[in-house]
Amino acid sequence: MDRREDYAIVIYYLPGGDPTKNIKEPVVYAVGRDYFTLLLLTLKPSITVNLFEELYIGNKQRDKVRSILKRLSFDELPEIAKANLEKAIKDLIAKNEKKFVEFFNKAGPLNIRLHTLELLPDIGKVTVQKIIEERQEKPFESFKDIEERVKGIKNIQNIIYQRIIMELSGKEKTKLFTI
Repeated sequence: MDRREDYAIVIYYLPGGDPTKNIKEPVVYAVGRDYFTLLLLTLKPSITVNLFEELYIGNKQRDKVRSILKRLSFDELPEIAKANLEKAIKDLIAKNEKKFVEFFNKAGPLNIRLHTLELLPDIGKVTVQKIIEERQEKPFESFKDIEERVKGIKNIQNIIYQRIIMELSGKEKTKLFTI
């Protein structure tokens, strides 16, 4: 399975470059659409982009992006980019609800003592057991379905968002949603 980003969402655009990184050409801070990879991109000449615009960054001909300068750590993001990252990730979670619901339907144990679902914030063994029982009866169909059928779970989107931020900021070794 090829785990590379083909698209990225703009979370900060500096048309004059980034003096803190000694870059004089237009630069974009972006988050990958599929694995939430944090990237620093340069644009082709005379190209401008908008905040939260989706850009193609794959291996084929790119219309706007000249190069991927580097993969960034969470700490390397400017504060404005970090602030915009929340909206970008929450939008991606909402757009890909089916993928995340499938995670709840299929997640299994990590080892004898720990279930993958326990790696999510605010989900303990009792809640994991309820999730397993409910999904055995009938697979979950939406975030709302999970929240209605499993007592104790509220705002699945925020739980997933918190986990993604934990992974991006290096606080978690085990990756559920990032690479």
